[in-house]
Amino acid sequence: MAGPLSGIRVLDLTRVLAGPWATQMLADFGAEVVKIEKPGEGDDTRGWGPPFLTNPDGSRGDAAYFQSANRGKWSVCIDMASPEGQKLIRALAAKADVVIENFKVGGLRKYGLDYESLKAINPRLIYCSITGFGQNGPYAQRAGYDFMIQGMGGIMSVTGQPDGTPGAEPMKVGVAFADIFTGLHAVIGIEAALFHRERTGQGQYLDLALLDSQVAVLANQALNYLVGGKAPTRLGNAHPNIVPYQTFETADGYIIMAVGTDRQYAEYCSIIGAAHLAADERFRTNRGRVENRTTLIPLLQPFMKARSTAEWVAAFEAAAVPCGPINTLDQVFENPQVLARGLQVGLTRDDGVQVPGVANPIVFSETPVQYEKPSPRLGDGTEKVLREQLGLAADEIAALKTKGVVG
Repeated sequence: MAGPLSGIRVLDLTRVLAGPWATQMLADFGAEVVKIEKPGEGDDTRGWGPPFLTNPDGSRGDAAYFQSANRGKWSVCIDMASPEGQKLIRALAAKADVVIENFKVGGLRKYGLDYESLKAINPRLIYCSITGFGQNGPYAQRAGYDFMIQGMGGIMSVTGQPDGTPGAEPMKVGVAFADIFTGLHAVIGIEAALFHRERTGQGQYLDLALLDSQVAVLANQALNYLVGGKAPTRLGNAHPNIVPYQTFETADGYIIMAVGTDRQYAEYCSIIGAAHLAADERFRTNRGRVENRTTLIPLLQPFMKARSTAEWVAAFEAAAVPCGPINTLDQVFENPQVLARGLQVGLTRDDGVQVPGVANPIVFSETPVQYEKPSPRLGDGTEKVLREQLGLAADEIAALKTKGVVG
């Protein structure tokens, strides 16, 4: 069954994470994605391990990091620095619907692979640039990396333990948060641009910046500042607008409590044996609980230590009070709900190597995601794509290989 983007061709000039995350999702949706890589080297993340896959001959394969963002693509090795290589990439762009790149601002102009150059040969092209800071502004020429963007974009100022408590310091998210959100925003923008083109015939240019995406997903914390005029601070695992909405220590570990309503709070207090804290006028409403957070939480903590995490989860779930454990990744992939949703997938490369993966979280009723091609071996699609998309004969491809133009 064809995916919703079946028939769309994507030329992928990205590497590392934000761009590959976007193109992997487009591939999941059925687009044909051609990933251009440097001969002999490829995407930097092929070497970002351990852990690594093991090749059939026992040698070290590509890193798990690379596998996380490159499913469903064909790898085509072309030397972008050579005039002949540039000509090949331009020819592929002429037949593409979408080009995605994450070079520094203006970095592709010298190769004739910038938007204006490619628009001249393909006016319907949707061209998406991903950079750290965007195409304009005082920081446009700076390199942008997820960690520094998390710091500059504010998320680290509200993540981590509060000042004055053990382990207090600004903390980054455990995955490349800014990269991943930028990749998702790129997919959203590309799909909107494809819809616009369907109606008007016009291609267009998309300017995506890691900093923009990071600031955009500050959500309620951004509005807490813009409306209230006071910069939010780090609260550890607590919530700035809801109490109690945080982790609590139990008899054998920790539990997350997400008590979002006054009804839930009264039920919660009854279950833990602290009904008097529900009746207390200071804590009866969420507003009061937020205003009196520092008084309330220490009163709740001794009650939460009385039982195990599993015992609390059973008790709270029976009363429809939101709660949950804090799972390690092995527990995540053993979780019955995760298993039921099919969130772990397995693919097999053409050399027989098994490549695990995480399923796309979007479930289509009519055009389900088909997991058919794992992340590519370096250059696995060079001959196929040059032959099928550009019509090159075997001797022409062989000549390009001899000259080092393709790999």
